Amino acid sequence: MTPSATMMNPGQVLLPEFDHEMANTRRALERVPDGKFGWKPHEKSGTLGWLAGHIAMMPLWAKVTLTTPGLDVMAGDEYKQPAMDTREQLLAVFDEHLADARATIEKATAETFGEPWTLRSGEDEIFTSPKAVVMRSFVMNHMIHHRAQLTVYLRMLDVPVPGLYGPSADEGTM
Repeated sequence: MTPSATMMNPGQVLLPEFDHEMANTRRALERVPDGKFGWKPHEKSGTLGWLAGHIAMMPLWAKVTLTTPGLDVMAGDEYKQPAMDTREQLLAVFDEHLADARATIEKATAETFGEPWTLRSGEDEIFTSPKAVVMRSFVMNHMIHHRAQLTVYLRMLDVPVPGLYGPSADEGTM
């Protein structure tokens, strides 16, 4: 008899979705054109390079979430986004953090997923939630949100947009 999803470790429940979303994210990052990293669609928008770099770093957040009690965004440079100027650099950073994140999720216990995790900005607490909630909202949903922004940037640059949940207008029907 196979255990029901409610009896499974949260990491085992999360991994199929994590793998799917990370594969889609990599497909979007593979389309980022070299030579356009300084482009932005509006003066209030971040550059293509910043946005793509932010997304490339997001798998690291899974590891940080599951292995620490929280993060102070004002403390140190340990998790700062490195300068990335090429698609090759983006993909290398993404792949490195993805491998670590996946291994961390696989090893995490149900107890770990239930522990509280706090995001701070200096003395200000932004939120505290169970690590399972942080994985879904702060890591996965946040990454999906920025990936959607990236696909808009790609469209505006006339770069073919990958189909993520079915075919895109650039890839036709399946």
